[in-house]
Amino acid sequence: MNLTLSTREVGGRTVVVVGGEIDVYTAPKLRDTITELVAAGTYQLVIDMQDVEFLDSTGLGVLVGGLKKVRAHDGSLELVCNSDRLLKIFKITGLAKVFVIHDSPEAASV
Repeated sequence: MNLTLSTREVGGRTVVVVGGEIDVYTAPKLRDTITELVAAGTYQLVIDMQDVEFLDSTGLGVLVGGLKKVRAHDGSLELVCNSDRLLKIFKITGLAKVFVIHDSPEAASV
């Protein structure tokens, strides 16, 4: 399975729409996208994970790394996730307390 990425601007924030699997093979693509956005001065990110089918520890690491990058610039990185399976991963790892997780793009006000 491949990883698909697209970005759009909504209300002063950049939404990164992610689809497919975020694993050891595809996570670098997401990391590079986040790194490029931050390098370009984009510090308000929303990662839309509604179409993500699989997430492993490498993907979690990329999200945490992205959060650290934007926070270094007083920014934010929020997630849109409505998959019970993925939400369980965030809860088990304790990352549900680290990330702001919305159940829809509308709830993230994007």
